[in-house]
Amino acid sequence: QVQLVESGGGVVQAGGSLRLSCAASGLTSGLTFSGYAMGWFRQAPGLEREFAATVDWSGGGTSYADSVKGRFTISRDNARNKVYLQMNSLKPEDTAVYYCAARISISGSSSAGDYTYWGQGTQVTVSS
Repeated sequence: QVQLVESGGGVVQAGGSLRLSCAASGLTSGLTFSGYAMGWFRQAPGLEREFAATVDWSGGGTSYADSVKGRFTISRDNARNKVYLQMNSLKPEDTAVYYCAARISISGSSSAGDYTYWGQGTQVTVSS
């Protein structure tokens, strides 16, 4: 069973930066980490989970929600089975629980329903 563990969340002032990490383990037999496209989603209190960023199998193809474009950068290290989300110029509205997700595909996706595996989430709080 694929397990995803997020880390790096915390409390930061508006304008600050955080780097989230997601470590994958228990990969499906016969697949390496490069066999999974990865995504970051977030959920604020009282709101639905929303897409933030996705990366394809190689790291060469990325896509972002309009709300984070230009401020967030998704990347991956296939040798370390990790995916990252660098978040700069943080705003109070970025406050949410951030989730890492994986799907067996070469292509990323902005749809939560396309992902099979999810982490437990890490809290990001941006104070004004």
